[in-house]
Amino acid sequence: MLVLAGIVVLHITTIILLLVATIDNAWWFTETEYTDLWGRWDLNNLDWHYSELKKYTDVQSDFLQSVQATSVLACVFTILALFVFVGQLFTLPKGQRFLFTGILQLIACLCIMTAASIYTAQLHTTDKKGGYGHCYILAWISFVLTLFLTITYVVLRKRSE
Repeated sequence: MLVLAGIVVLHITTIILLLVATIDNAWWFTETEYTDLWGRWDLNNLDWHYSELKKYTDVQSDFLQSVQATSVLACVFTILALFVFVGQLFTLPKGQRFLFTGILQLIACLCIMTAASIYTAQLHTTDKKGGYGHCYILAWISFVLTLFLTITYVVLRKRSE
């Protein structure tokens, strides 16, 4: 029972990290700018002002849309996997594995890996100043956690207590 509680806590933590990584405003930052997947914040006269993302080329805009879509899909699949896991707890017979939950987690894992990889390889590659922010780092941490949960769900058997 304690193992299942730990898995649920880890799963909820992963969901929170993914949501923060997708929503918060620090995928890329400089001294006067914070950029997320949806817009950017500029420092003007000691006040932060929200504005549209800088103009990307058509190819970079397509890559940004891919990052946005796969980040949202990772959140959706991770949340869905939690509900499926809880449902499988009550419907699977003893001795069965949580394969469907593991598959959903694997899809979420691949989505967040794709998003972070595309962001790394295609966006901000020519910027001289700046660095990756905490949301970018949270995305990679979420990737590791979803991969761990995927393996856990595939290996985990429902056993009688």
